[in-house]
Amino acid sequence: MTRLTLRPLLTACLLACMGSALGADGTGHEDAGLLGFTSDGAAAQKSLEQRFDALLDPADQREWLKQMSSAPNQVGSPHDKANAEFMLAKFKEWGWDAHIETFNVLYPTPKKVALELKGPHPFTAKLHEPAVAGDATSSIKDGVLPPYNVYGGDGDVSAPLVYVNYGMPDDYKDLARRGIDVRGKIVIARYGAGWRGLKPKLAQEHGAVGCLIYSDPHEDGYAAGDTYPHGGWRPEDGVQRGSVADMQQYPGDPLTPGIGSTDDAKRLSLSEAKTILKIPVLPISYADATPLLKSLSGPVAPGGWRGSLPITYHMGPSTAPVHLTVQSDWGQKPVYDVIATIKGSTEPDRWIVRGNHHDGWVFGAWDPLAGNVALLAEAKAIGALYKQGWRSQRTLVYASWDGEEAGLLGSTEWAETHADELQQKAVLYLNSDTNSRGFLDAGGSHSYQHLVNQVAAGVTDPETKGSVLERMRAHMMVSGAAKDAKPETKEAAKLAAAGGDVPISALGSGSDYSAFLEHLGIASLDLGFSGEEDNEGVYHSAYDSFDHYVRFGDPDFQYGVALSKVAGHIVLRTADATVLPMRFEDFSDTLNRYVEQLHQLVADTRKDTEQQHQLLDKHAYALVSDPTRPQLAPERDSDVPEIKLAPLDDATRKLRKSAQAFEAAYSQRAAAGFNLPAAQQQQLNALMGKMEQSLTSAAGLPARPWFRHMIYAPGMLTGYGVKTVPGVREAIEGRRWEEANQYAQATAKILDGYREQLDKITAMLKKS
Repeated sequence: MTRLTLRPLLTACLLACMGSALGADGTGHEDAGLLGFTSDGAAAQKSLEQRFDALLDPADQREWLKQMSSAPNQVGSPHDKANAEFMLAKFKEWGWDAHIETFNVLYPTPKKVALELKGPHPFTAKLHEPAVAGDATSSIKDGVLPPYNVYGGDGDVSAPLVYVNYGMPDDYKDLARRGIDVRGKIVIARYGAGWRGLKPKLAQEHGAVGCLIYSDPHEDGYAAGDTYPHGGWRPEDGVQRGSVADMQQYPGDPLTPGIGSTDDAKRLSLSEAKTILKIPVLPISYADATPLLKSLSGPVAPGGWRGSLPITYHMGPSTAPVHLTVQSDWGQKPVYDVIATIKGSTEPDRWIVRGNHHDGWVFGAWDPLAGNVALLAEAKAIGALYKQGWRSQRTLVYASWDGEEAGLLGSTEWAETHADELQQKAVLYLNSDTNSRGFLDAGGSHSYQHLVNQVAAGVTDPETKGSVLERMRAHMMVSGAAKDAKPETKEAAKLAAAGGDVPISALGSGSDYSAFLEHLGIASLDLGFSGEEDNEGVYHSAYDSFDHYVRFGDPDFQYGVALSKVAGHIVLRTADATVLPMRFEDFSDTLNRYVEQLHQLVADTRKDTEQQHQLLDKHAYALVSDPTRPQLAPERDSDVPEIKLAPLDDATRKLRKSAQAFEAAYSQRAAAGFNLPAAQQQQLNALMGKMEQSLTSAAGLPARPWFRHMIYAPGMLTGYGVKTVPGVREAIEGRRWEEANQYAQATAKILDGYREQLDKITAMLKKS
């Protein structure tokens, strides 16, 4: 993920300019008190949070990170299990009821990987990462798996090589226009512009027999900054490992879709598993990629295809064959989820679930242990409060997941196993993953957007000494002002500059919230600080180490403490609020923008189609084609018929009125001190906690029923990237016009059900 970096001086200037526009709560409004609390309750809550903050020690996080990243930490390694047992002991020491829940999952590991170039200039790839001076763990070889892509296919293939740029759909269209066919070839793609798993999937669909993915220095090597160990960016031998499972179908164990991979689970055969690829895939460094790219002939790659290697980039094919071998052990491995609980005193059947994973691709200091140690710090502080006599109203469940890197294994299997109970009890899942210096990234269910803003307004940024919220706002405004800013970035900047709540982003996939939000319909948030670190250059490599993190990540762990404060305050407020701190008007407003975007997408698609047809009819592509470098005209796009978005328009209008009615009733009830009988209050919270579930459909999304949320989902062709109102948006983008109309109606029906449940809650608030 690319992030724009701001420096403290620029931010401080912006904050000074904006300060007068911000109210006492940092949102542009006068502080009306903590959402969900009475006045007395708010005062007690703020006192509790101050006590919580005082218990956070950055030295703890440093010590835990060093220990947990001291040996290879991938699924199946001895250190992975040792880390789980270490955390279990800590949770128990801190007063939590804790256990390890184990699942056995399909987890292939390499038995043999090899890559060589044949012909007059033979080359054998190193396929390993050498030790780096000053990095103590980089010299460890025992237990370190060679760089590989989990859930790629096995194979031993020899074929010419073709360069496919980022390996995304438009890249294959460019190849086709130049008469280059990848059928029977091995393709080489660079990381970037899309999730890694899409690259071999699309290669396979286009007939390739193998896929190589390399890290070009343009993305995260010397073109971005000094390379490790002089700087934080990827050295020439650094390799990005990662999963290539087709997680857009479903995450988790490929053999147990929709059910937990318990001992008695019915498992698919390997041939039945939809998420396992058929062709061999291998990640390589740019040192190993350079001789292969030099071997390519064919057309010179267009400007947008050229990276930063000191070569002329050609598209191929190569004049000599490439020999690729991947052989794996397709056995099962245990994953160890550490689950710790403190039972609620008055509403024990309302759960707040807080999670971060603990497995890494090698040592995993930044990804994920920097986030995991922040979670541990929260748990230690909460345990101390518990021992001092504090009792949360609702149950707290803290989870450190295993197997996230391979495909969200631990969290998905746990959520699927406990699906019924979670849908009855869980009111929030709060996730983190990596963490470093910079700005708070917050995404998730927009009914919790105001809570995130209120909490961020009350946490001090370690560098600027302004609030975390003020830095978020400044970051969005500066990002939106950039000349190359995307439309969604500009829209977020406009909302941030207006002085109200800073918008949180929608969630796609790529971390452990997926099963909770997109499968079970549990309201979720994802948090982490980033933007000033130089960690991305060692992402998923052996150089993601403690030594690297304390130089280029968060050296004094002050942002680890900041994450603990933000996440901890959200947990504590959701646990103790008289009424759950949710605001449904924020979701309604966000949904209105999503529907407006759909209208704009239809208009833009129609305009682009008409323009393409005019160019084709006038033979413009043929006339501009250079005879010495011929390019075929693109295939003619289908006409855009009427897309019937009226049902969505009607549903969003009605929801807006209902959301406004809820806010009015809520405000009136809050002013009266939430004077509800205990039974009615618990019933109210139960209904509010299940609101997100009413945005799900049992039938799920087209061709992928595991994904049930009709507002948020990862895109089929974006990987981690989110598609909002996905059934409609992806149908329009894929020119499946009938499907677009079908899902406009289906989504509208889901929204009507959501509105009806909200109306019931409003009536309950009004009831005397």
